[in-house]
This record gives sequence, structure tokens and C-alpha cells, in this order.
Amino acid sequence: MIRKPYLLFLGDAPDSLAAKVAQGVRDWSPDAAIGQYRMEGCQADVGLPDLTIEEARAAGIRTMVIGVANRGGVISKAWKSVLTDALANGMDIASGLHNLLRDEADLVSAAAAHGCDLHDVRVPTVQYPIGNGQKRRGRRCLGVGTDVSVGKMYTALAMDREMQDRGMKSTFRATGQTGILITGGGVPLDAVVADFMAGSIEYLSPDNDDDHWDLIEGQGSLFHASYSGVTMALVHGGQPDALVLCHDASRKQMRGLPGYEPPSLTELRDLALKLARIVNPNCQVSAVSVNTKAMSDAEARACLAQIETETGLPTVDPFRFGAGRLVDALPD
Repeated sequence: MIRKPYLLFLGDAPDSLAAKVAQGVRDWSPDAAIGQYRMEGCQADVGLPDLTIEEARAAGIRTMVIGVANRGGVISKAWKSVLTDALANGMDIASGLHNLLRDEADLVSAAAAHGCDLHDVRVPTVQYPIGNGQKRRGRRCLGVGTDVSVGKMYTALAMDREMQDRGMKSTFRATGQTGILITGGGVPLDAVVADFMAGSIEYLSPDNDDDHWDLIEGQGSLFHASYSGVTMALVHGGQPDALVLCHDASRKQMRGLPGYEPPSLTELRDLALKLARIVNPNCQVSAVSVNTKAMSDAEARACLAQIETETGLPTVDPFRFGAGRLVDALPD
């Protein structure tokens, strides 16, 4: 188990999106995250007190969580002095990067010397089956995005919280490092061998009660040249009964792909639904979830109203205005 409370390491993140892991933990596990550590030049801030390693130790922090995700998921050489200092002060380290902590000899040595643990959450711990496409009992909802990092996890978490508050049967199913750090379990999908990706989602979302909803955390985008494969595994392995289109209204180009514009919501709707109906002919597109973080309340409400008019679908920012309408829109 990863020991709490956490110090969220933001490192030298160049912008807020680079620290989305830390922001997600901060927003959805606020009792666990009590401080942040930022290096010189860091352009991210998740709104927690800035603590030195010594201050964090005095505050009783047990684990430093690497909350920044760079392209390729590597442990920067510039971070090493901070990480080893944390270990020397008795803190464990948890990471969801592709570059595993256990592969860094200096960190392994420091952890052993100080009696600390290294937690790599992006390592599959199950021998997943190959997907078989067989229909499973229960209901499933998947968020699909016009781009990466547009709020697919937030949408699923907000819907799950709303359903739990209503006394409905639901489970958030984590498929990425942040979701796993928040909930303590899930499938690190982008670290699963390709042939077993769809099967891992079948494993994650097994047979359930007929009135139970799995809110499956979305990943990537069908339109993203780098990360479309992980989305396909979710669409086919998840066999969703409902798709929620996820969109960042302020995004002008796709994340990490200069020159690529995000698709329209109509393009996303048509492609995602066609692919989802290969494994579930009854799948429906139920609603639109929009990340309006960069807008004022008035701008956000106007944007949501415009998208709802254009798509004919209930459209909300569930983190800002609540997920009630997204839940109401789920098929019977």
C-alpha cells in the first residue's frame, strides 16, 4: 500500500497540463495531498502549500508522489537530487511514469539505505487475457475525447460520485496512473502489451448486476496520432452502452501534435459510435462533457449552451457545474 499523506512533486513542469497527475490527486483525494514541491522554473501550481523536504518530513508526509508526466514518461536527471533527498528523509516515492523507479540504481540504493519503498503504479500485476468480445452483464459508460488530457477521468469520477450520492450502483474503473493513485487499483492500460489491452479492460469491467454502471476512465483519442491505440482498446474491451464525448473548448491544436487540429464533436461522435457498435450494437452517445477551466462562468455557460444546440446532446462541465445531467442522460 502507498502510505499517506502525500507530497506532490511537480518538478519543473512547463505548464499545468504537465502536472495533471498531481492536479487529479489534489482534486479527488484532497485529504491525502497536503503539500507540493516545485523546482525552479516550474510553471504549474495545484494550490497546495509549497514545502521543502524538511518541512514535508516535519508535517508527517509519508510518500512523495511524482505528479508530473512528461512526454515519454521519463525520470529527469534534474529531479534526482530531490528524489534522493526525499528518500533520505524517510519518504517513499510513488510514480506512474513509464521510466520505472526500480530501474534507477541510485534510487534503489537510496531507498534500501533508508528503509523506504519505491512504488511503480504503471506496472501490470495481472496476466491479462486476449479480448474475446463476449457480451457481459451490467452497464458501462466510457468517455471518448477530441484530444488527450481533456477531462475524461474527471468526467468518469464526477459521474461516479453523482451516482453514489443518488444511491445508484456504480464503480469508477481506473485505466491510468492518476486514477490508480486516486483509487488504489485499476489497469495501467498504456503499459499493457498491445495484444492484451482489450482483454485487460474486459478483465477490469467483468459481469455485474444488470443495474450496475461501470464508469470506465478514458484514455487518448481516436484522432490522436500518438495515442489512438489505447482508445481503441477501451472502446472494444469496454463494450460501452453509453459514450460521453469529452472536449476542451479552449484547445486549438492537439496536445503534443503541432499542426493537428482537434476533430469536431460531430466527427468524434460518428467515428466513436461506429467503432463501439462493432462490439455493442446498442451503444449510444449520451452526452457531452466539456472542460471549461480556462473560461469565466459566463463564458463557460455560453459555450456549453452553444455546443448543446449544435449537437442536440446534454452538455455540461461536470467538475464545475455537477454531473447530474450526464447521469440523467444515460440510457435506461
